[in-house]
Amino acid sequence: MAAPSPRHRNLTRPARIALATGVALVVAGTLAVPGAYAAPAGAPAAGAAQPRDDFNGDGYADLAVAAPTATVAGKKGAGYVAVVYGSATGLRTATKQVFHQNTAGVPGSAETDDEFGSALTTADVDGDGYADLVVGVAREDTEDGGADAGLVEVLWGGPQGLSGGTALASGRNAHDALGAAGHLTTGDVNGDGSPDVVTVENLHDLRILKGPFGRDGAGPGGEQVVKDVYDSRVLDLAAGDINGDGLTDVVATENDGEEYDARRVVYWLGDRTALNPFTLVYDIDGAGLQGGENLDVGDVNADGYDDIVVGRAVDGYDSDLDNPYVKGGRVTWIPGTPEGPDGVKAVFLNQDRPGVPGTAEDDDAFGTDVHIGDVDGDGYQDVVTGVPGEDLGSVSAAGAVVVLRGTANGLTGAGGLTVTQNTANVPGTAEKNDRFGGAAHLGDTNGDGRADLVVGAPGENSGAGSVWYFRSSPTAVAGGAGTFGAGTLGTVATGARLGTAFAD
Repeated sequence: MAAPSPRHRNLTRPARIALATGVALVVAGTLAVPGAYAAPAGAPAAGAAQPRDDFNGDGYADLAVAAPTATVAGKKGAGYVAVVYGSATGLRTATKQVFHQNTAGVPGSAETDDEFGSALTTADVDGDGYADLVVGVAREDTEDGGADAGLVEVLWGGPQGLSGGTALASGRNAHDALGAAGHLTTGDVNGDGSPDVVTVENLHDLRILKGPFGRDGAGPGGEQVVKDVYDSRVLDLAAGDINGDGLTDVVATENDGEEYDARRVVYWLGDRTALNPFTLVYDIDGAGLQGGENLDVGDVNADGYDDIVVGRAVDGYDSDLDNPYVKGGRVTWIPGTPEGPDGVKAVFLNQDRPGVPGTAEDDDAFGTDVHIGDVDGDGYQDVVTGVPGEDLGSVSAAGAVVVLRGTANGLTGAGGLTVTQNTANVPGTAEKNDRFGGAAHLGDTNGDGRADLVVGAPGENSGAGSVWYFRSSPTAVAGGAGTFGAGTLGTVATGARLGTAFAD
């Protein structure tokens, strides 16, 4: 078996929702605590893996959720990020923090349509033992780049939680939109032991910011830009070791810039000197495998090689022709091997496949925001995906989340489960255009070794948005839940679309 991936070594990847039935859940309090949050006593036992999203170092995964269209200080679309900390009982909304560009220590100032929180990712980028939060501000105007050049910032983790920050990079051209949705990931792509930050400029060129970073945002390794010779558009990025060589690789799903519905999956193999040009994932017919809008990377079949899972939420386009199981959206599992991802052995699942809950219908958007992780603790990474266009009876686009099981043979529809606002003990009522499942997240928020599910419904309450959180057990998915929105956070509700995205 190959060495563990650097993405998963000594850390817990935000995992995926429980596989059997019902999830035990503690509803957290709603008392806001101003300022930073200190780590409590009673952290997980010594030897437990350190979550990559543990901002205060207490051993529990924390949650960062974006509302990039939110109004801040009267500035519509300025955006904010809310953070809730994990504990022995899971997420506790009493520990909430809200960050925006008017927060002390955060670079910049809240301005109309800056979209602070356009993308989020986590890693210990300064090497102090605490996870940091990397934030995209896609429509920030910069002095050097101009209008909507974009900005990538970091909020620093520490024993009191997140506080302060600095800019890591800014867009070099107008409308570059550095840090846009899907354009942030982290991983040690050069094998020096420090996470690097990977973003996208010119919509298709990788820009690698090499860590570790000082508190001034400078990294000793400088930057590398990997040019794409095609007129492509990166839709989403993820990182992991897809060939088992111990170096982090970068994976993307793209379109070609001309055909909206055409998708492809590409990857850049890690290298100790510089990231290599990308390689295309091919299908069984020798053509580029049709990808999707979002993806994640993780070892679904536990063979020591990270796999690629791609969500394709759109359907009804020309690229559906001759592609299997695309109605209503689909999820594709591409196994990793010593030679890299094997598109010939890809497995395609939609809601018409055996065991997958629901029925494939046009515009269901099955395949929205896929995430990988071991939810039931069986040693295999599972996959959770949103289905925000799912109708529940006569209620259109109420939304759902589906869990697909990982096995030694890869991803399967057998034993798939679904969670909606109509699931027993889930707070709220399914309503038209709630789009529950518009974003999903998994993280071990209570330190029991199993991933807990968090779901965003950006359409809830006429676009204010809300977040639901669960706790998993070996036999449970959603037996109870907690929820929070603008009222808990003390933020402006109108148009915020809270739950648009979570930190990867």
